Amino acid sequence: MKINQADLIPILIVPALMLIGFLAIGSLSTWLTLTIAGLAMGMIIYTIASGLTVVFGLMDVLNFGHGVFITLGAYLAVSIFAGMHGFLLSPDILRNLLAIGAAIALAVVGTAIAGAIFERLLVKPVYGDHLMQILVTMGGLIVGEELIKVVWGVEQVNVPIPAFLKGVFAYGDFAVEKFRVYAFAVGLIAFLGQMYVFSQTKTGLLIRASVHDREMVEALGYGVRRLFVGTFIAGCALAGLGGVMWGMYQQTLVPQIGSQMTVLIFIVVIIGGLGSTWGALLGSILVGIVANYAGFLAPTFALFSNIAIMTAVLLWRPQGLYGAAAR
Repeated sequence: MKINQADLIPILIVPALMLIGFLAIGSLSTWLTLTIAGLAMGMIIYTIASGLTVVFGLMDVLNFGHGVFITLGAYLAVSIFAGMHGFLLSPDILRNLLAIGAAIALAVVGTAIAGAIFERLLVKPVYGDHLMQILVTMGGLIVGEELIKVVWGVEQVNVPIPAFLKGVFAYGDFAVEKFRVYAFAVGLIAFLGQMYVFSQTKTGLLIRASVHDREMVEALGYGVRRLFVGTFIAGCALAGLGGVMWGMYQQTLVPQIGSQMTVLIFIVVIIGGLGSTWGALLGSILVGIVANYAGFLAPTFALFSNIAIMTAVLLWRPQGLYGAAAR
């Protein structure tokens, strides 16, 4: 795929912001700590937002109920952690990894099943109608969170961190939490996995072809409906995975976590451009880095940094960094 100059400019924003942040902070060790923490936060947000942007880009569905799958994934993981508490506290890394693997597996499978039900009952009847999609999926978010309260209660829940992810990597004055490095790696794997599926596999090529010419793909004997449903389910599963990571990142969990994240996720998707995987990645990293820099330099501004980034990007590119007009 040929990359033109217009596609490269948004990528340069990240190193430019890093340079500005370094000049403003003035300390190399502090800057490195904040930058790595911002990248880790950004990759967790990307894992969540990528599912939403894929669903919109390929299915043209505005799913405002995406947050319920974040919450569900996080609570399913906490349930596993409660049952495998001894594994989490063990000094044996393999036992820690087994607990994390079980939590992620349950979260992904559970949110995938919930996503299939959500699509069948709520999304399928409103395909092609964006206004109804917004109203119906927001209603699904509210109902879903109430059901989560019924099952897990309304009290705040502490999310334990496996023993091998506690502590920091330190070198001189530079230090970064081990969990942040792990979170960055998980987000990177999710990104590379998506890029591989959509560019190198037959399923990915069929999905992309269906977006451009659904009738032709159906004429070749492929079930476009099944492909799109599978895409929606995969997007929900990614939200569940992101919910696990976000719960561990925050170390506390409340039933409203999905609603709280929904606004942030849509900000990221709008910054990146609706339907763009690359855009969602850049938008997430920008949000994570700027939030950390702003929190250190001007804590009061940190609350508005996401809105400031979105406003600046939309004034420059109304379609987002990699929106339909830019791809």
